Amino acid sequence: MSEEDQDAPSAPTPSATASPISRELQLRIASGAAVAAVALLAVWAGPMPFAVLVFAVAAAMSWEWGRIVRQEGFDVPGVLHIASVGAAALLSGLGMAGLGVAAVAIGAIAVSALLFGGGQAKLSSLGVLYTGLPVVALVWLRSDASLGLLAVVFILLAVAATDIAAYATGRTVGGPKLAPSISPGKTWSGLAGGVIAAAVAGGLLGLLTQRGNPGWMAFLALLLAFIAQAGDLAESALKRSYGLKDASDLIPGHGGFMDRMDGIVAAATAAALIALMIDAYAPARALLHGS
Repeated sequence: MSEEDQDAPSAPTPSATASPISRELQLRIASGAAVAAVALLAVWAGPMPFAVLVFAVAAAMSWEWGRIVRQEGFDVPGVLHIASVGAAALLSGLGMAGLGVAAVAIGAIAVSALLFGGGQAKLSSLGVLYTGLPVVALVWLRSDASLGLLAVVFILLAVAATDIAAYATGRTVGGPKLAPSISPGKTWSGLAGGVIAAAVAGGLLGLLTQRGNPGWMAFLALLLAFIAQAGDLAESALKRSYGLKDASDLIPGHGGFMDRMDGIVAAATAAALIALMIDAYAPARALLHGS
């Protein structure tokens, strides 16, 4: 029994236990709303302001990755990691997404070479891809002049609907655990609730804006919801392998940026690949219309 348990009263009153939970929930809501407001403003402002924001978030995630994998934040591989992501964001914002992907690939190779022979080489190299590719994906989609804004909003909405509904359904319905050895709090009911909510949100966005194919958007949002949840589990597995609960404490009440962006990382990268396969010259339209 811990000292905290020994000092606690044997029968705490409801008011005594509710206050800390309430303060934590208020902190989560406030910090989450602030992050969402900044993100939406940057998305609306245009490709280059959005590229700046995406780079800032990716830089924080790059620091967190080094902190997890190498127990270092700003060592030489970490600085090179952040520089590679910055180059990718700049090139993509200037309309050169292909060179942005090249910058990420070169950065991953360089980081691996710096750590050659070390146990962290592969994971450190993977981290450059993990933070760099979604930067290129999101900025490339946003740079589509016709429907770039809506395409990015669609991805963010699908992931947000998944996360919120999965949490609410899992807490309300409960049931069998989805992956207890990786993320004990996730349930199959939460996964079902999340993907259904994403499909509904995607379809409604198409209906309300009349700028996409609602049926396709509902199906694609459902697919992205599955991918986002897989990304969430992968990030949880990485943290668990290092005995960590959160990537950092940069976002009050939420942990780190990796903890909040894991679903977006996977969904955005997948969305860009889907758009690339459909029409590389009009990726946002391809993403929203499926043709």
